[in-house]
Amino acid sequence: MFVTSAYAQTAPAATDTHAAPAGETHTETGAAHGGEHAGAFPPFDPTYYPSTLLWLVITFGLFYIVMKNVLVPRVGGILETRRERISQDLDEASRMKAEADAAVETYEKELAAARSKGHQIAASAREAAKAKAASDRAAIEAELAAKLAAAEARIAETKTKAFAEVGQIAEDTASAIVDQLIGGKATGDDIKAAVAAAKTEA
Repeated sequence: MFVTSAYAQTAPAATDTHAAPAGETHTETGAAHGGEHAGAFPPFDPTYYPSTLLWLVITFGLFYIVMKNVLVPRVGGILETRRERISQDLDEASRMKAEADAAVETYEKELAAARSKGHQIAASAREAAKAKAASDRAAIEAELAAKLAAAEARIAETKTKAFAEVGQIAEDTASAIVDQLIGGKATGDDIKAAVAAAKTEA
C-alpha cells in the first residue's frame, strides 16, 4: 500500500515491528533520510536531468534511425509509386484525348466528304433526270410530228382522191340531170366540157 511521507512521519513507532535504525530509509515509505526530495516530481528533479537527457538522446536517435531507414523510404516509395501512377494516368488521358480528337477529326472529314458526295450524286441525278426528260420529250415530239405528217399526207391523199372523184361524180350527176330534164342522153364529151367550164367559173 502506498503511504505518504507525512503519514510515515506521524505514524507511531510501535505499529512498526521492524523499525529501521535512525538515519536509514523507511521500509514502507521508501523516503530518504531528512525528506528533502520526497515531494518533487522526478522529471522536474534536477537530480534526474542527466539520465533524462541521455534517454531523450537515445530515444531520439533510435526514432531518427527508424524514420531514416524504415518510415521515410517506405513513405518515399509510396509517394514515388503514386507519382508514377499519376504520371501514367496523365499520359493515358493525354493519349486517349489525342485519339478522341483524331477520331472526331476523321469523323468530320468523312461527314464532309459524304455531304459533298451526296451533293454530287443529287446534282448528277438532277442532270440525268433533266436529260432523260428532254430526250423523252424530243422523242414524243418527233413521234407526234411523224404522226401529224402521216395524217396530213393521208388527208392530202384523201383530198386529192376526193377531188379526182368529184369530177366523175359531177359528170354522172350532170348526165342524170340532163336525162331527167330533156329526156335524152348527152355525150360524154359535152358533159366533161360543161363540168370543166363550171370548175373554171368556180
